[in-house]
Amino acid sequence: MADTIFALSSGSPPAAIAVVRVSGPQAGAALAALAGGLPKPRMASYRTLRVSRGTVLDQALVLWFPGSRTATGEDLAELHLHGGRAVVAAVEAALADMPGLRRAEPGEFTRRAFAHGRIDLAEAEGLADLLSAETELQRRSAIAMAGGAFSRQVEGWRERVLMASAQVEAVLDFGDEDDVAELPSDFAERLAGLATELSDWLARPRAEALKEGFRVVLAGPPNAGKSTLFNALVEDEAAITAPLAGTTRDVLTRAVAIGGVPFVFADTAGLRDESGDEIEVIGIARARAALDRADLVLWLGPEGEGPAGCWEIAAQCDREEGAAKTSPRHSVSAVTGEGLDGLRRDLVNVAARAMPRPGDAALNQRQHALLAQAQAALRDALRESDPLLVAEALRLVRVAFDALIGRATTEDMLDALFGRFCIGK
Repeated sequence: MADTIFALSSGSPPAAIAVVRVSGPQAGAALAALAGGLPKPRMASYRTLRVSRGTVLDQALVLWFPGSRTATGEDLAELHLHGGRAVVAAVEAALADMPGLRRAEPGEFTRRAFAHGRIDLAEAEGLADLLSAETELQRRSAIAMAGGAFSRQVEGWRERVLMASAQVEAVLDFGDEDDVAELPSDFAERLAGLATELSDWLARPRAEALKEGFRVVLAGPPNAGKSTLFNALVEDEAAITAPLAGTTRDVLTRAVAIGGVPFVFADTAGLRDESGDEIEVIGIARARAALDRADLVLWLGPEGEGPAGCWEIAAQCDREEGAAKTSPRHSVSAVTGEGLDGLRRDLVNVAARAMPRPGDAALNQRQHALLAQAQAALRDALRESDPLLVAEALRLVRVAFDALIGRATTEDMLDALFGRFCIGK
């Protein structure tokens, strides 16, 4: 018999209300012991919570959800307590003293929901992303994934492949009968259409762009105004600024959201060919490496000397001695604020196009790799003429689809996923 688990599922106290969840075969008995009996299922009831000796713990709203139509697929109870630390600690201690109950591990409630078929793996990954979402784009993409948009798409693909597999098996099993001697005339066309759909999904912007943010690197020679502009963009005095060349020695990054779009801005050491400072040399090497990883480079140096695809920025337009550029994309002054709003709007527009559209489900690395496997197997099926080899290729497509939504997976991968959740989730 599975353990019965409990945990605080709301934010850390103190708070107005604290929600403690209990899930498992002893959830009903635990609630009855504290509340003096079980309330009507799925109806909030006001009860005085007591331990066995009669000591009052709290006056709370309690809810009883008999399995299996619950969030975890098991019997589930919720205690809506007053949110003081002492109240929560006393109730948790009372639950811990009951036989068969223990504190939940991180993500264990959600893992039980997955194990009991209440959610699939793609939905669980979306829920993990939703819990960590910090921007509007992240939230809307995670909602789509957690709500099953991608899972429904995979199920539809899987049904089409199952139908195709059944047609191939019919040829293999009954090929000597006239009515099933050959595959349907549109068989290859339907598989090709499915392969095209998978290609369209694989071409979408990835979920990592949402999680990690659009990476913008500020680069140029020493004293070009990089750190001052960096501070203005992140709206914080994160980087030290000084008229001395070589002040910035390392790559300094800061994650911010602008207009609901996640960014990672990176300030780098001034680029120059020679330096007598060993530490600065290391900083310059790291700056050059940061340029290679950038989604976009804001070039504050001499016009035409930046990397391919960079934006030419005239960064000190308030100063007569600032480096002149004949056709900068933006002329800004981090000191006066001139041009900064236009630069921010431009950055948001470009970054938004590089990210999943609002509300679209975005594939993470695992999902992208499995979908690529399914597409490759589909193309193998299209190239083959032997029905036996076609059947095997279609089986591999189904295996990839099953792994996408968790019909086939590994414990190590599940441990890594559900370990991202908090204790009460």
